[in-house]
Amino acid sequence: MNAENLIALLVAAPLLGAAVLLCGGRRLDAVGHWIGTALAAGSFVIGVVLFVDMLGKDAEHRALMQHLFSWVPVEGFQADVAFQLDQLSMTFVLLITGVGSLIHVYSIGYMEHDERRRRFFGYLNLFLAAMLLLVLADNYLLLYVGWEGVGLASFLLIGFWQHKPSAATAAKKAFLVNRVGDMGLSIAIMLMFTTFGTFTFGPVLEATGETGEGKLTAIALMLLLAACGKSAQVPLQSWLGDAMEGPTPVSALIHAATMVTAGVYLIVRSGEIFNAAPDAQLVVTVVGAVTLLFGAIVGCAKDDIKKALAGSTMSQIGYMILASGLGPIGYVFAIMHLVTHGFFKAGLFLGAGSVMHGMNDEVDMRKYGGLRKHMPVTFVTFGLGYLAIIGFPGLSGFFSKDKIIEAAFAKGGTEGWILGGVALLGAAITAYYMTRVMLMTFFGEKRWQPDENGNEPHPHESPKSMTIPMIVLAFGSVFAGGIFGIGDRFLNWLEPVTEHAHGHPPISALTVTLATMVVLVIGVGTAYAQYGRRPVPVVAPRGSLLTRAARRDLLQDDFNHVVLVRGGEHLTRSLVYVDHTLVDGVVNGTAASMGGLSGRLRKLQNGYARSYAVSMFGGAAILIAATLLMRAV
Repeated sequence: MNAENLIALLVAAPLLGAAVLLCGGRRLDAVGHWIGTALAAGSFVIGVVLFVDMLGKDAEHRALMQHLFSWVPVEGFQADVAFQLDQLSMTFVLLITGVGSLIHVYSIGYMEHDERRRRFFGYLNLFLAAMLLLVLADNYLLLYVGWEGVGLASFLLIGFWQHKPSAATAAKKAFLVNRVGDMGLSIAIMLMFTTFGTFTFGPVLEATGETGEGKLTAIALMLLLAACGKSAQVPLQSWLGDAMEGPTPVSALIHAATMVTAGVYLIVRSGEIFNAAPDAQLVVTVVGAVTLLFGAIVGCAKDDIKKALAGSTMSQIGYMILASGLGPIGYVFAIMHLVTHGFFKAGLFLGAGSVMHGMNDEVDMRKYGGLRKHMPVTFVTFGLGYLAIIGFPGLSGFFSKDKIIEAAFAKGGTEGWILGGVALLGAAITAYYMTRVMLMTFFGEKRWQPDENGNEPHPHESPKSMTIPMIVLAFGSVFAGGIFGIGDRFLNWLEPVTEHAHGHPPISALTVTLATMVVLVIGVGTAYAQYGRRPVPVVAPRGSLLTRAARRDLLQDDFNHVVLVRGGEHLTRSLVYVDHTLVDGVVNGTAASMGGLSGRLRKLQNGYARSYAVSMFGGAAILIAATLLMRAV
């Protein structure tokens, strides 16, 4: 079988799993989790086979195409179901299926006692299939199908425990916020078709040099709006924290390797459009810079371990979006950080789930403390993820995040100094809030107490089905960045697709690294002074105004309620008023006038012959008088 013919199997395997598990009924309850895990792993194996085949070819001839069938074959509008597997999509395939398979294995133990485990694994398979379709599509319309499939699967997974009102509300919120971004993608596709006559990647990206900047800017901004929705970037970031209401494996899947990375993929895949629209590129960098600080500040104030990591995800994706906005200087580094983030953030979320498993599902870090003694494997694997995300020298985050900071400074001019400074500040805050999470969870004295029913947690290590995926991800957290960075391997791998421009920062790379180490030490030291040297109160103190605002996600929901909900209500009332007073007034007034006029005219039709004779006589008299008058004149 040719390698091209295997591409569709990448999507077909998890899609088959979803169909079997969701339609197979209760007879599959006992084996559903094994079926779902096996098909996810099967997709990973196919990805590895294709990867090895790709390595055996020259860099310029590694892209594979597979055309399945014509979806909409009409005159002037040709839509195909076709796949494109190149170095960029292959990177995502291995990340999605590799990390996704580990999360499936982890879920076997985590969801062991859930009555609807078979359905949960069906949703996980559906999620993988949709994400794979998104990154393998060779045109924007088919990408849109995968894009919407990811939205549907995330809605089902976030609201999986639908008996909890908070979970149902969170799922609906994620779904609605993402629909706003999806409108941006649909408008962008329409603009592409009217501008280029196609929405296939190759012809669209090749024609950018012959298209006006205004049209390209409009398309790029709509693509950015779509990316903001999927990747939880300002101003469409409000759904991400609430998404923690889903089971913890969902958080790892959505926040590490799949859904939130889709926006980064969309921008990098559309790089030629953004390169030709510098104003849109500037907006991308601003969105990334604002979001990386926004998420980091939110993460500093959360006592819920999963929501603290959610703020971290928002911030780290902000780094990737910032790098994507830098153009060819930053595309490779955005994807590199995306991959390393997939390892350490998935490990951190699975570690958080392991802590919850041993603490009776308690998520408040103020009720943890000293867990390193009771959960040594979780402590070590979570700790390695922590060191990776803060950029500890030699670990994966050090290689990928430092490159983004260097690329930001290399932008040059005032813009470069601002973006580089923001990225450095974000690194300091990251070191602070992640050290806070480590200290509150694994160090200090125990702070857990009996619950309302008198049951006291008995922290213990998780089963091997949960710890083995955590160990594998910990290895990725340690070694992935070094493997990618040595000899510019990752840069050389992606350059045929994303291109790369070497920037010249106003300060040396060594100076940037030293500055990053300084802010890392400041962040860690500040957190240690507050949470390592002092007892952690079980009840959170009131805190400063900024702390209180950060606990409420920097008032993002309040802003949305006042501006969008209340604003929408006022707009609706205004439209109703205009409709009742102006539109209905004109229509009803015209009808009333016609009715009044017809009522008056009706009086002339009384049925009496003498009245008609008088009318005729009067009319004849008027005509005669008028005739005589005209002759006299």
